[in-house]
Formats: sequence, structure tokens, C-alpha cells
Amino acid sequence: MLKRMFLLLMVFAVAVSACASDDGDATSAEDCEVDEVDGDLNFYNWSEYMDPDLIAAFEEEYGVDVVETFYESNEAMLAQVQGGVSYDLIVPSDYMVSIMISEGLLVELNKDAIPNFDNMDATFTSQPYDDGANYSAAYQYGTTGLGVNVALVGEGFPVSWALLFDPELTSTFPGGVSVLNDPRETMGAALMYLGYSLNDTNADHLAEAEAVVAAAKTNITAFDSDQYDEVLAAGEVAVAHGYSGNLIISMGEADNPDDFVYILPEEGATLWIDNMAIPTNAKSVCTAHTFINFLLDAENGAALTNWNYYGSPNAAAVPFLDQEVVDFYAATTEANTEVIEDQGDYEINYTDALARAKS
Repeated sequence: MLKRMFLLLMVFAVAVSACASDDGDATSAEDCEVDEVDGDLNFYNWSEYMDPDLIAAFEEEYGVDVVETFYESNEAMLAQVQGGVSYDLIVPSDYMVSIMISEGLLVELNKDAIPNFDNMDATFTSQPYDDGANYSAAYQYGTTGLGVNVALVGEGFPVSWALLFDPELTSTFPGGVSVLNDPRETMGAALMYLGYSLNDTNADHLAEAEAVVAAAKTNITAFDSDQYDEVLAAGEVAVAHGYSGNLIISMGEADNPDDFVYILPEEGATLWIDNMAIPTNAKSVCTAHTFINFLLDAENGAALTNWNYYGSPNAAAVPFLDQEVVDFYAATTEANTEVIEDQGDYEINYTDALARAKS
């Protein structure tokens, strides 16, 4: 399939309400008002995650540009923010929100400037990583599983992480397999394959998981968090580790869609919630609030989910969702899933383990 790409559109400059102080500092969030913008939006997001039509509609309605750049993992995003790179809006996953709050990297949201926050399903405003949703607004949710090309793998395959990590099995797959370039996801998958929690903090268990990934490397074509869905759909790999929406869309758009299935391994899989959040060094704090409010509109929220095929935390959007999306995510509630949790100082161990396993 052709990769979704966002086109940078040149627009005529228009007058916008300025909300920066005289010395150039960004306005405090508490001073932002509904629909106020204070400059263009520098949006740091996961790839293939935002409907370009929504970007264009926001730009036209508010007279600002949205510049979107992408990252492959929460850890890569965190390093950029910690390093002082200024973004106005980011999309960290659940556990990463907790980490960024503890490090003082996120702005407390001004809910008065986000009236559509009331559209949120209450389930997503009482999560342990940000109880009360004071620093984040849920964006989308989904699972991390495996896309399988049955024509290459064969019928009767195990519904297991063995499809990534058993060298005897994967050596028979034409093209090998693709694994996410993400420490918590990939080390978590290896931990679950061994029968442990993906949040396990036992050093010996993590060493076992590292050995599993290192041993599987021979048949791992790529550690990739960007194009895994496309190479799977093109028949270049037999199995791809990835996120539900991306895989479902790409497999459905393949020349032979009936050859593909999405599975959640029996040993367990990740259930995640991604969130919109504003870094403390954001320059367009008010524009970021307005964009969050824009996406939490019922119809805009539905348009986002219908485009990227992820679950919507927006209760008001449900009447506008495609039924097949609703049915798909309703079924995930019956699966064996686990949410990644912030493990504090132990987090670096997952990153180091994956780096060693890949080397």
C-alpha cells in the first residue's frame, strides 16, 4: 500500500490572538481561553496516527499551521523532551505520562479551555498513571499483537509469541519477522513469552528475556516501529509485531487481505492508552489546548478513530463510529492483556536489555 504521508500545506498568514507575554515567554495554561491560539502547533506524534483531513480542518478553522514530526518509541520522545527540544503537543503512552509527571515535564491542563473534555468516557479519566486526568487527555487506545501472513506461516500456527521468538519456528518463515523497536513492548513480549508479567522487575527474568530476543535475532528482519505493517502487507515478512490499528488497516488494504490475521498471543499482550499532553517548554500552550478540544469534539473524535482504526476514549464519538471498529475493540476486552506500568528507576534496564540483544 502507499504509505500515508502528511503534506506540508502552505497557507496565507492570518491574524491570530497572541497569548505570549511581552518578554516572549509562553502564556501559562491557566490564562488560555476556549478556542484561543497563540502560534503554530509543533506536534510530536507516533507515525500514521493522525487523520490529515483533521489537521487541514484545524489549520483552516484557526489560521495556524500544524507541523507534525514522528517518533518510534516513548523513550525516544522522552529523550527529546528531556534534551530541551520544544514541542507544543505530544502523545505519550500511559506509563510514560506517569514518568513525565514525576519529572515535572508536563503542563497541568486548563480544563476550562477544553470544554469537550466532558465528552471523555470516565474510564479514561481515572487511570492510575494520571488519576483525574490533570496532565493528559486520552487520545486513542489499542493493543500490541502480531500480524500474521497465513500464506507464508501456514495453517495451524501457535497463537503465541513463539511466532517471534522460537528460532526453529521462525527459520521456516519466508522473509522472517519484524519486531518493534521499542524497549517496553519488545522486552515485555519476551517476558510474557517466558510466562512473566511485562512489568516484571526481576533482573534474572529480564536477563532471560534478553537472551530470548538475542537468540531470535537471526530471523528478525528488522526492529521497526514505523513500516512494519507495510512490509507485512507486501509479503516481505511473514509476521509483524505491531499496533492493532496499523496492522488491521494495512492487512485489509493488501492485495490478498484474506491471507492475514491479527492475533493477541495466549501468553498475554499489551493493552495501552495513548494521551495528549503539553510539555512544560511548549511555546504555543493555548493552541495546544485548542487542538485537544478540537479532537475531543464528538465528530472529530470519531473521524480520527474511523481513520486510524484504534479505540476511541471519546464517549460522545461512539454514535459516529464505524461499527466494525466498535466490534473489534469490544472483543479485546476478553483477551489476556496487561497495561505497561511505570517502573521508576528500573525503566532503564528494559532499554539497556533491548540494546544489548540487538547488538
